Amino acid sequence: MDVFHNFPLWIALFSVLFAQGIKIPLSYIASKKWDLTLVTSTGGMPSSHSAAVTSVSTAIGIEHGFDSGLFAICTVFGIIVMFDATGVRRHAGYHATVINQLVVDFNKFVTEAKSWQHKGDTEKREELKELLGHQPIEVFFGALLGILIAIIGQMIVFN
Repeated sequence: MDVFHNFPLWIALFSVLFAQGIKIPLSYIASKKWDLTLVTSTGGMPSSHSAAVTSVSTAIGIEHGFDSGLFAICTVFGIIVMFDATGVRRHAGYHATVINQLVVDFNKFVTEAKSWQHKGDTEKREELKELLGHQPIEVFFGALLGILIAIIGQMIVFN
């Protein structure tokens, strides 16, 4: 099966796993708390999306040439992914923060307004995920990580 010899695919998948995994010790250094949920979370340092798209682009460039149409396609789509991570997704996270605060404030108001009634506990609510996108520095280091992983991986696999 040729898919098992598809270096760009495997290096991109490895980049995602590596970037997601390294978030745990980096977060521990910053917060002094272990958070294993970061392995499957969005956002954070480094951007695994950026690592994936830059590693696949770099691997395509190495295999097919940096002047090839395939490299151009990968690069353009990679730029779109990284732009989206720092723009739309990051702002959606900001909106989630504001909405979560509005829900807290509304629930506090409702609780205080209902103090004259003796009803049961209100239903639990689920907060919106606030860490959706990336700061530009997180995208930069994700992209740098992806390029380095692709270059090192190519040297290991093909030398």
